[in-house]
Amino acid sequence: MFDFVRKHTKIMMAVMFLLIIPSFVLFGIDGYNQSRDGGSVVARVGSHDITQGEWDAMHKSESDRLRASMPNLDAKLLDSPAARYASLERLVRDRVLAQAAEKFKLTTSDARLARNLQENPSIASLRQPDGKLDMDRYRQLVASQGLSPEGFEARVRQDLSVRQVEAGVAGTGFAATSVADVALNAFFEKREVQITNFNAADFAPKVNPTDTELDGFYKANQSLFQSPEHSSVEYLVLDLDAVKKSIVISEADMKSYYEQNAERLSGKEERRASHILINAAKDAPVADRDKAKARADELLKAVRQAPDSFADMAKKNSQDAGSATNGGDLDFFSRGAMVKPFEDAAFAMKKGDISDVVESDFGYHIIQLNDIKKPIQRSFEELRAGIQADLQAQQAQTKFAETAEAFTNGVYEQSDSLKPVADKLKLEIKTATNVLRQPAAGATGVLASPKFLAAIFNTDSIEKKRNTEAIETAPNQLTAGRVTQYTPARTLPFTEVSQVVRERVVAARAAELAKKEGMEKLLAWKASPAAAIMPAPVVVSRDKAQNSPQQVLTAALRADVAALPAFVGVDLGAMGYSVVRVNKIVPRVAPTNESAKQDRLQYAQWWIEAEYQAYYELLKERFKAKIMTSRPTLTSTDLPLAAQN
Repeated sequence: MFDFVRKHTKIMMAVMFLLIIPSFVLFGIDGYNQSRDGGSVVARVGSHDITQGEWDAMHKSESDRLRASMPNLDAKLLDSPAARYASLERLVRDRVLAQAAEKFKLTTSDARLARNLQENPSIASLRQPDGKLDMDRYRQLVASQGLSPEGFEARVRQDLSVRQVEAGVAGTGFAATSVADVALNAFFEKREVQITNFNAADFAPKVNPTDTELDGFYKANQSLFQSPEHSSVEYLVLDLDAVKKSIVISEADMKSYYEQNAERLSGKEERRASHILINAAKDAPVADRDKAKARADELLKAVRQAPDSFADMAKKNSQDAGSATNGGDLDFFSRGAMVKPFEDAAFAMKKGDISDVVESDFGYHIIQLNDIKKPIQRSFEELRAGIQADLQAQQAQTKFAETAEAFTNGVYEQSDSLKPVADKLKLEIKTATNVLRQPAAGATGVLASPKFLAAIFNTDSIEKKRNTEAIETAPNQLTAGRVTQYTPARTLPFTEVSQVVRERVVAARAAELAKKEGMEKLLAWKASPAAAIMPAPVVVSRDKAQNSPQQVLTAALRADVAALPAFVGVDLGAMGYSVVRVNKIVPRVAPTNESAKQDRLQYAQWWIEAEYQAYYELLKERFKAKIMTSRPTLTSTDLPLAAQN
């Protein structure tokens, strides 16, 4: 084949020209870049595809948001399949609502955008004393989100449009008091019941299956006795921590860094101040603000005439309840702890000074500076470890791209082993056994990455035992793996699973016997309630299940109570069978007025959320939204994170 190419170079060049050039004409270079960078399609909204790359970017954004709001959150939770799937659902929802806003022509005017940006607390904090926006800090703020000012404003504009779609339902929903009370009374209703359980385990000793029955069950249910395909793998992970380990910081560089940053590294200057506050909300009528300002001017004149009376004046006149009792004392604070006008004034004063009247969003302040605490400059040796870590982190960020290229090229060029790359970059080769095609329950890190597992179970990886390509398994993290042993899926022989087969047969037959006896008792007790011998009655409700399974509690609360006592049977599957006797209804205890009000508000919120969810489902159907990735099994550790999304 290659001899033919060498001998007919001109012919091959002509063929490649005919094949490739029209593709560039039709799709352009950007089309190639997008197809390469975007990855596979994981969801679709209408005619718009959502790619793996977009999903990854969304998950990174969601992870960063959660880390910022919950600093103590276990980072491993963010790598779970459930957390990633929640990010995909959020991305699909955003696309559906964006299409709805466009379809319904719910645009956002420039005036509304400007008003929203002015009210944004993060942006308001960037305003200078003259009221103008610090554009350099504004650009830094939006750049931290990977956006330009124009891109940030476009995203805010779209968010405002999307909110109009949501507000169309969420903003107009309500629940009538009479309807809410009927539903809440039923929800909080209690019932006195007696429950007899026919546990499958109690019937197991009566089951003695024959060899023929066991063999028949095994042959009829071979899907239950499958050993899934699995692999033993070795893999390398390149991330910032790995790069840091390879970086050696010289003594001269650390000392130079210390000399340039000693003041910053030693801590922030702190100031202690007291204040007298006259409240005046920023949106209060002009007359009210003028009145508050006049009162502040009177107090300023008084404290300047008698500075030693500041604490007494604050106790008697300050409207800051938190500090007035302490004479207005705010204790020590550093920059960033107070609103900007207050901070600017306090850090411009000398010890003992009393400020002019300072206006903030809270009202009017008179400030007395009580003390200044300058940071004590720490020695180089005290800061040495922190300086080394800072410099390593900075250089690792810079060096990562270079190292990533060497990693990517190395695992491809020497595809029969990971050792050369590991030796070159000083990385540890990790191993794992019984790796499945889908993330295992509780898996974390790279072994929970669907992209990495897909590469591991690629035909080329399995058959030729070649390295996978470098896979981005997390921000600033590349992983490459190699299959060392592959075991295909197979049906386990009867000899290996005979005990399991027996246990399943016994359990199934025992559950059948329990159900049979339970149903017989149910019929007999319905015919003659007085003959029913059952355990002592208990009172159950939705918030007090009395250790009853959910199916039993639901059956007890749904039972027809037109004629009491009422009997109902509950099939518990493998657990057995239960018969519930409902003796009487225990009405809801009448709530206090305040409690009833809170309950009605909660019910209205549930109702509005249900209406909105139903509306969103209609929008998904209308705009043909479809997720092409299967939903992972949710574990108990995923629940808090899923709730946050």
